[in-house]
Amino acid sequence: MKWLISPIKMAIMTEQKQQMNMELDEATAQGQYANLVVISHSSSEFVLDFATLMGLPKAKVKSRIILTPEHAKRLLMTLQENITRYESNVARIEIPFSAMEDDGEHIMAFNMGEA
Repeated sequence: MKWLISPIKMAIMTEQKQQMNMELDEATAQGQYANLVVISHSSSEFVLDFATLMGLPKAKVKSRIILTPEHAKRLLMTLQENITRYESNVARIEIPFSAMEDDGEHIMAFNMGEA
């Protein structure tokens, strides 16, 4: 998939050679910073709550994205592909070990559960 990005509009060329246009307004183009994601799911959807935790006792959710299971898996695969490409071109992404121990198992700092 190729991304052709301009400040206002994006065109995506899919593997089927179809072009889809997307409009990106200026406020959305600025993005939201998130350093925490809480992922929950039901049988029909995955819910991703992106939040910012800045030393305060409560994280503020900046964005909630709801995906079908199929789209969640496509997101996973696309992220993996892009991380692999990034690491090939830039540098390996190192994740410092900050897991907590729970009954001898390591738990990463991501929340998961039922929606």
